[in-house]
Amino acid sequence: MEIKVRNFGDVLMSRPTGREDFLKAKAYVFKEIETGEIVVLDFDKVKVLAPSWADEFITGIQQDYGSEVQCINTENPSVKASLRTVMG
Repeated sequence: MEIKVRNFGDVLMSRPTGREDFLKAKAYVFKEIETGEIVVLDFDKVKVLAPSWADEFITGIQQDYGSEVQCINTENPSVKASLRTVMG
């Protein structure tokens, strides 16, 4: 499953917002996700990504669905640094 992260905004900053966005995605986007399915997060056109938002969203996917998370379009320095912090 591929998710366009830009649909949640282009400035993704706080832990509460990341949690809220994950819960929205859980209710509307992830309804068809299979347990263990690979989830691809597309960061195209995301201007700012904070590690706290990424942690809430990505960890939520991994914990609730047991899914591997892959990221694409991560050239933005903010996105790159935040993902390095969260995903290692």
